[in-house]
Amino acid sequence: MQKRKAILVILDGLGDRASEELDYKTPLQYARTPNLDRIAKQSIVGLMDSIAPGIRAGSDTSHLNILGYDPYEVYTGRGPFEAAGLDMDLEPGDIAFRCNFATVDDNLVVVDRRAGRIKEGTDKLLEEINGMKIEDVTVFVKPGVEHRAALVLRGPGLSPAVSDVDPHDVGVRIHEARPLKPEAEKTARILNEFVRRAHAILKEHPVNKEREKRGEKPANILLPRGAGVVPHIEKFEKKHDMRAACIVGTPLIRGICKLAGVTSIDVPGATGGYDTDMMAKMRAVLENLEKYDFILVNIKAPDLAGHDMQPRKKVEVIERIDEAVGYLFDNLPEDAVLVVTADHSTPCSVGDHSGDPVPIMIHARDARREGEEFNEISVLRGSLRIRGSDLMNIIKNITNRAEKFGA
Repeated sequence: MQKRKAILVILDGLGDRASEELDYKTPLQYARTPNLDRIAKQSIVGLMDSIAPGIRAGSDTSHLNILGYDPYEVYTGRGPFEAAGLDMDLEPGDIAFRCNFATVDDNLVVVDRRAGRIKEGTDKLLEEINGMKIEDVTVFVKPGVEHRAALVLRGPGLSPAVSDVDPHDVGVRIHEARPLKPEAEKTARILNEFVRRAHAILKEHPVNKEREKRGEKPANILLPRGAGVVPHIEKFEKKHDMRAACIVGTPLIRGICKLAGVTSIDVPGATGGYDTDMMAKMRAVLENLEKYDFILVNIKAPDLAGHDMQPRKKVEVIERIDEAVGYLFDNLPEDAVLVVTADHSTPCSVGDHSGDPVPIMIHARDARREGEEFNEISVLRGSLRIRGSDLMNIIKNITNRAEKFGA
């Protein structure tokens, strides 16, 4: 059997619920998607629970599961993936966190968890903070995309068993990090001291003073969460016998891929934001498909619109995606397999991840043709009702790479 190439396009946070603003349709139902619908007509279709029915998956645990890694076994926290995705050096014993630049008032009550989605100046904000020494611990910080950053604590006697400083909501005071195990008391103490010192520096920083003059929200605090140690992940090529690459705009997914030995293809304009160059990502797939057996593409923008609770913005994003995926589909080699799905739902009515299943379609030249339109409702006519952990087995089967079980 001729082995085939596979492209997995994950539309981050694509799944949604009925929106009153969209005549009680989901954004995917409401959007004009001639290309996605055309592909669905030539594909196996259905629904996928990225972890399990009703489980509110994070982008980290869902991507791990979809790529064939049991998150209940390998997941130690989001922080190490963020740090790895930003190419921070990680040593044994380091404790890593993901962070948000946020805006707080004088009483440390959160006004905006994303500091107005700050896009510029975060590198300057961190210049005076990176390398800070607290007791016998060194603190390293590095900016990510927009309001995101990663934090690493390095020193003796540290533990990842600490609670989040980020309260995950606005209108409430930031949390004190608490030790979740006795051995984590030092880590919680160091983390709280870092947050206090960093806040004192950031609130007086010239970048923030200029933001305030312009009527913008200052990025006057860092809110750490998702503590973890670097996990051991089996290399993707050894696990699945496929040379793999990823094209992503967010450090989190890049970090997961990096720790799994998946090559990251950097694409100019792939920002991880609304302004990401989707067409450039698809061109990069086509340019690199000869070198790799499997390419993962992540497009973050639908998730942003869901978190921002903007259903019409999500419709706009989906229609841009439709054009880009249509271009990819029209230029794929005849024997390539194309999978389009999401890592989780981010309903605009919720403003956060939910446990609602996501649509999925799998196209191959000889695939059973089940679909009509690509949305959460129309795909119900298809045969797929799977979990994320099933997907790599299905991909290996349809690419003629599956090992026979039995004689």
